[in-house]
Amino acid sequence: MCGISGCINNAAEQYFFTGMKLTGTVRNVIDFGVFVDIGVHQDGLVHISQVCNKFIKHPSEVVSVGDIVDVVVLDVDEKKKRISLSMKQAK
Repeated sequence: MCGISGCINNAAEQYFFTGMKLTGTVRNVIDFGVFVDIGVHQDGLVHISQVCNKFIKHPSEVVSVGDIVDVVVLDVDEKKKRISLSMKQAK
């Protein structure tokens, strides 16, 4: 038997796949990217290079906390429990 968060993480890692399109909520905007809540325990990260097609100095030029955004899964790292996302590929 596993704890609730452990079950959610294991299910998420098996459920998400590269190229999958999702909708999420921006939880945090930082210098190097945007953390997006996609419905699992661990938020996914959109690196600044994957936020949009034009050059931006900071992701806050494009998104704010609470925005609803479309994303595409780029990679799921099961060992590091990281989900890499792209907003520009979702457009």
